[in-house]
Amino acid sequence: MEEKGVEAELVSIPATPKGLSTPETSATPRSAVRGPARVKASWTPTGVASALATPRLLSPSGSMGTPMKRVVVSLRGYLEEVGHLTRLNPQDAWLPITESRNGNALYAAFHNLNAGIGFQALVLPVAFAFLGWSWGIISLMIAYLWQLYTLWILVNLHEAVPGRRYNRYVELAQAAFGERLGVWLALFPTVYLSAGTATALILVGGETMKLFFQIVCGTLCTSNPLTTVEWYLVFTSLSIVLSQLPNLNSIAGLSLIGAVTALTYTTMAWVLSVSQTRPASISYEPLRSNSLAASSFSVLNSLGIVAFAFRGHNLALEIQATMPSTFKHPAHVPMWRGAKVAYLLIAMCLFPVAIGGFWAYGNLMPAGGILNGLYTFHNHDIPGALLATAFLLVVLNCLSSFQIYSMPVFDSFEAGYTSRTNRPCSIWVRSGFRIFYGFISFFIGVAFPFLSSIAGLLGGLTLPVTFAYPCFMWALIKKPQRFSFIWYLNWSLGVLGIGFSLAFSAGGVWSMINTGLKLKFFKPN
Repeated sequence: MEEKGVEAELVSIPATPKGLSTPETSATPRSAVRGPARVKASWTPTGVASALATPRLLSPSGSMGTPMKRVVVSLRGYLEEVGHLTRLNPQDAWLPITESRNGNALYAAFHNLNAGIGFQALVLPVAFAFLGWSWGIISLMIAYLWQLYTLWILVNLHEAVPGRRYNRYVELAQAAFGERLGVWLALFPTVYLSAGTATALILVGGETMKLFFQIVCGTLCTSNPLTTVEWYLVFTSLSIVLSQLPNLNSIAGLSLIGAVTALTYTTMAWVLSVSQTRPASISYEPLRSNSLAASSFSVLNSLGIVAFAFRGHNLALEIQATMPSTFKHPAHVPMWRGAKVAYLLIAMCLFPVAIGGFWAYGNLMPAGGILNGLYTFHNHDIPGALLATAFLLVVLNCLSSFQIYSMPVFDSFEAGYTSRTNRPCSIWVRSGFRIFYGFISFFIGVAFPFLSSIAGLLGGLTLPVTFAYPCFMWALIKKPQRFSFIWYLNWSLGVLGIGFSLAFSAGGVWSMINTGLKLKFFKPN
């Protein structure tokens, strides 16, 4: 009825008499669209656009005069440009993830690179030491293809329901699993992944800053050096200063720095490793424990390390939410374009680090990863300037990654505040939230300094976010035909992902207990 009413109103506009100027026509169709949109938020202009696109209205030989055709064509273009008339939550304009919507494919590539590659790539050769050549490469390849498929799912589910954008991972989980169950299933792993990664970044960044200072300063600064905890505090303070940038789009420059530094230091790590003489006692036989149970848990923990290397899916919807979206230019197009470039570069980093690191050190690979192996075996063979440069790049990457992984937590803090006060956060409230979060992460890192080493446990606990939940979401929201190939594929991958999550988490817990929680990423002699 609404469509007919709008069409009738347009048809009743009289033609402009000869000799008179054409009246302004844009106000009439726009008011016709805005009126119903205000009354009923779920109304979409798709039906009106199709009604206006009929041959009778647009045909040159139609019965309508030229001014009327201009009105119709103008309205049709306006509706196509506006798109869904998406039901926007006014609160989104106050929150850091959705405050700015001027993102593009380039920003998406920067953010995905910054979120998808980092310190977790350095421990991939450790997983190969327990898996060996064959299973190490096979598991890495399967994980890469699997997570690429689930990333495609998330990108396409961002606007799966007409008139609605799922700007956050938890929102999409609620749409798929229900309001309560979605929160229970998605909130803990996404918050744990964001906050746990931020804490691990403080530990890794602080320890790396200490090593950088020792290499650069040498014997000149040994009288009263800073302790490791003090270096954690220095790194946290720098992170808090950078975290004052207001929203996700505003840290695109930092994401670019994080992407470039990650690409550089991972490349330096494997190139320097393979260019040096391999240790004399090197072996490529997978490490085995005395008991079958211990060996099995070690393999599971190694697979968890491989899974943790592909983090970042908890930020995919948030990154896409920074982009404008219309019918003609949907947000999933630039997002997927940027993501494809980012994950091609990620593959060019992860695979050489894993394969080159295992080739250079075999099962002698230290628990801290390839940079630790480089420092342990070739400390006196490589110029100090190169090692210092690699450590500085790690620090810069950790500072950049801290910002993008903390943004969902900042968004949650401010969402709680704005929902209670019905007003945006002032600059002092926003700064207070970020200072509080930074120092809470610092204190957790000091209390549990082994967090930087439990990549297997982190991979197991957060694996459903990347590998399982997106498959369930596609099956529940898109509802493919039962017992079709896509139906079997998504339900099978989802169930496998949950099973792997439980198994890898058990392997990570066993690894922590077995090693006495003493692993370190960078442990100089």
